[in-house]
Amino acid sequence: MDRTRELIQSVIQQKGAKRQSLLPILQSIKADKNHISKGDMIEIAQALDLNSAEVYGTASFYSFLSTKPLGKYVIRVCKTIVCDMQGKQEIIETMESILKIKVGETTINQKFSLLTTNCLGWCHKGPVMLINDKVYTEMTPEKVSEILHDYIRNK
Repeated sequence: MDRTRELIQSVIQQKGAKRQSLLPILQSIKADKNHISKGDMIEIAQALDLNSAEVYGTASFYSFLSTKPLGKYVIRVCKTIVCDMQGKQEIIETMESILKIKVGETTINQKFSLLTTNCLGWCHKGPVMLINDKVYTEMTPEKVSEILHDYIRNK
């Protein structure tokens, strides 16, 4: 909790102890710990004098925030109709086969989490996936296999 308090105070020093600081605080904690725990949300609520349900509602609403621990590499696949029409399901099936997990799960070794998300903004280059902050476009099962095996071997 000490680290959480430090992150909260850092954002409050920059932006003030107001409702508008909630999202930047959540983003800071997510960047630091890769997820936002119940304890973190309680700390935030107390620091900003908010209801903890409001903090949870915000933390659970945004797909790039997470209230559960995720793997070192978070793989997000665009789930829009455009990517679906361009072969998204084959891409997901390839990843599930290689990683031995389903969408929404994390590998046992905590290295990979596989998620879907709303539009990533690359519809003209679909299907698209994001691994942490790196965008991969025009995915095929072969490209996905090569990329994942590179992460498995070298990262």
